[in-house]
Amino acid sequence: MRWLVVTLLYCACSWTAQGLIRVSLQRMATVRTQLRASQLLEAFMRDHQPDTFSRKYSQCYPPGTPSLRLSRSSLKLYNFMDAQFYGVVSLGTPEQNFTVVFDTGSADLWVPSSYCVSEACGVHNKFKAFESSTFNHDGRTFGIHYGTGHLLGIMAKETLKISNMTVVNQEFGESVFEPGFMFVMAKFDGVLGLGYPSLASELGNPVFDTIMAQKLVEMPVFSFYLSRSKSTTEPEGELLLGGIDEALFIGQIQWVPVTVKGYWQVQIDNIKVQGTTTHCAQGCQAIIDTGTSLITGPSHEILSLQQLIGATPTSIGEYLVDCSRVSSLPQVSFTIAGVEFTLSADSYIRRDMLGDREICFSGFQAVDLPSDTTSLWILGDLFLMEYYSIFDRGQDRIGLAKARHLGSPKHRLLDKIRTI
Repeated sequence: MRWLVVTLLYCACSWTAQGLIRVSLQRMATVRTQLRASQLLEAFMRDHQPDTFSRKYSQCYPPGTPSLRLSRSSLKLYNFMDAQFYGVVSLGTPEQNFTVVFDTGSADLWVPSSYCVSEACGVHNKFKAFESSTFNHDGRTFGIHYGTGHLLGIMAKETLKISNMTVVNQEFGESVFEPGFMFVMAKFDGVLGLGYPSLASELGNPVFDTIMAQKLVEMPVFSFYLSRSKSTTEPEGELLLGGIDEALFIGQIQWVPVTVKGYWQVQIDNIKVQGTTTHCAQGCQAIIDTGTSLITGPSHEILSLQQLIGATPTSIGEYLVDCSRVSSLPQVSFTIAGVEFTLSADSYIRRDMLGDREICFSGFQAVDLPSDTTSLWILGDLFLMEYYSIFDRGQDRIGLAKARHLGSPKHRLLDKIRTI
């Protein structure tokens, strides 16, 4: 009966005027998890240091490609090695389906091209321009530098379909070269960025900006629900375009202004461990990023945080904890706009299997990102699985509310869905 309600709700959302478009998100194993299971993680991390990778593949790209400037990779937050929630979109007429990361940490849309020569494209869906009657060739080339790989392609315009929403003349990239093992291992075909236009590399108008320009949603809002449960009896995740779903969170929405319109960046008042301020005492900045599963911060801050939770380092920069101690580890809270958003150890500890043995890793990772003001953190899926997130382009703000998970009363009625 619950699934019948969900189905009816989905259909109702689909036909309402400039309605709410619901996209199911599927949880898949991250590239990091796959590499660890294959005992390839250590070699991968060693070979994919940003400058090493840039030098190795620089001859494959046109001279002057901005994304290949050495030591520039830290300017990008892309960490799809840890992405785990994907959805399906289509391009072209007739439709060609692609699995994409809906990523608030980038602003470009790209999928593999049928002309791609890389090994990665051989194991993913490829866009066939010659089969589409709505394809418009652009001719410009683009290059995107990801944290663990580079991408080269050509630009085009095409009809994009998200659920039952049709977006015409959407600019996107067809990748023709995807070097590196990361893209081979990735379960997604491409990326659909939901950041601000200033974040776009070279691919033109971001998808949600096109959606707003074509008045396909009543309100310029999208929201994410990411389930922490691996149960098959409840949705793994959902993206709602055009509004919010009150059935997916409990309590009040806390609104936070965006401080920099590129990434979805906000101000953090402080960070506490077991109720005591330990980091960011004078305030810092954080980026709300659905494109990574981790929580990252400056190296010196993360080292101190790892020590406070009793995590010990490995040779490749990860931090281990004793799985039997997880229940006794302290809570970590991020104070945003005067409200504490608390994570228990079950939320910030990642559990992986190495053969038949469970290993527990800290979900905090050191990433030194440049900032014009203070230290910069990333709140990824480990944070967003605990808090329903609303991205409001109309008022340049983010809403956060406690996510409703398995075991909580959940009444998915049509009147629970509303726009802002």
